Amino acid sequence: MAERKTGVIIILSSPSGAGKTTLVKKIASKKNFKISISYTTRKPRLKEKNGRDYFFVSQKEFKKLIKNRKFLEYAKVFNNYYGSLKNSVINKLEKGENVIFDIDWQGTKQIKKKKLKYKIITIFIVPPSKNELFARLLKRDHKDKKIASERMKQFKKDVMHWREYDYTVINDKLEKCYNSIIKFISLQKKQKNILNYNKKFIKNHISNLIN
Repeated sequence: MAERKTGVIIILSSPSGAGKTTLVKKIASKKNFKISISYTTRKPRLKEKNGRDYFFVSQKEFKKLIKNRKFLEYAKVFNNYYGSLKNSVINKLEKGENVIFDIDWQGTKQIKKKKLKYKIITIFIVPPSKNELFARLLKRDHKDKKIASERMKQFKKDVMHWREYDYTVINDKLEKCYNSIIKFISLQKKQKNILNYNKKFIKNHISNLIN
């Protein structure tokens, strides 16, 4: 009897506003790809639904889950907690489903340290420019310049974690970025190296973003 294949863990991270959540949802439309829906203490944004986008809980509930060691990873980002439930993720992987994470670099480090038996593919998303990033943040947060400015202050720190990931891609045109990620995932699942991944080009792009 053939051994049943388990799924792989696919992590997408990015500075706030670079578009990873849109990409995660697009990847999840493919067969056998499931999103790890995070728990969070932040308030829902417009059109977000509990259980579909996040599980929205109180700080008290979240801290109880931490205390009971229910999370595979969790982090505090912009004064709110985010975390992925361990049992939910493991159940999906054991059924052969590929689990996609929409998390930051803190959560990625935690998952890597767990030394899980499942293959982990990590991808970092960067914006095409600082101006475009600010425009996306304004659009997302209903033209709240204060919130957008706070996110931009954090950007420089967050973007420097790109080196910790298997692959970094610029999210200029959504379809192009998506196709690049799907190609990379496919090659990694087959234990092959990505073609045309120019790290020097990415490094120069990031230098332009932070200067």
